[in-house]
Amino acid sequence: MPQLRRIAVVAHPELDDAYLEAERIATFLKQKDVQVSYGLLYDDELRTQIKTGAFELLIALGGDGTMLRAGHLCGPLGLPILGINLGHFGFLMEVRQNQWMDILPRLLTGDYWLEQRMMLNAELYRSDEILGTWDVLNEVVVGRGQTVRPVQLVAEVDGRYLTTYVADALIAATPTGSTAYALAAGGPILPPELRNILLVAVAPHLSIDRAIVLAEGSSVGITIHSTHHAVLSVDGQTPINVQDGDKVIARASDYTLKFVRFQDPGYFYRNLTPHMEQNPTTGNQR
Repeated sequence: MPQLRRIAVVAHPELDDAYLEAERIATFLKQKDVQVSYGLLYDDELRTQIKTGAFELLIALGGDGTMLRAGHLCGPLGLPILGINLGHFGFLMEVRQNQWMDILPRLLTGDYWLEQRMMLNAELYRSDEILGTWDVLNEVVVGRGQTVRPVQLVAEVDGRYLTTYVADALIAATPTGSTAYALAAGGPILPPELRNILLVAVAPHLSIDRAIVLAEGSSVGITIHSTHHAVLSVDGQTPINVQDGDKVIARASDYTLKFVRFQDPGYFYRNLTPHMEQNPTTGNQR
């Protein structure tokens, strides 16, 4: 892989000492003759530099949420991301906080590989008008809002009717998202290199209660029928209110996210069991 000499370092703004850690990493890289800019993830000036193509790599400091937000920025740019875990879970992260000083020299010599991760493109329609479009890494969720009543969700695959769910929500997830909300809802785990959409219903009532893996290249349409509050959520961002008859179409995005990896390609299965056996956000890990 190419040796990298122009790197941006971004830190989650709400994690203690994340900015100071970014500064330490930037100082380390500068001593290796690397051109570096660093700051918080939402720093407008730094984000503008990133969007102009000033860098060859982005290093993201935080947890999985930081990687999602960095992915939204870097995916459309084709900019690779290296995740350094300062958070709780770090399923998507490659390097632990106490490892980076040993790992980064490998980056500078080209001793790494790029893992390609599928993104989803989601479009929200009201009649024939498009209200919004998003490129996401984990999932698109259509479901009930604050009212604790299910909604009817008509699902189509490639424009053909599949089924009508009566459920709290329907998740359309990427393989990356299969280990997130879709997993919590009982869905299967998909290898990250796949390019399939996973459909998982949340609390389905007398409806299909099994996850469905769509063929590569297929799209899914979800039409909402509800007399009460319903929402669209993409990658866990602020929900968007939707109305009866609105339709969400999700398909593979034109963008592919690139994660920097140092472990061998079999890392996913090797790391899966430790992640599944304990959730560090509970404080009860062994």
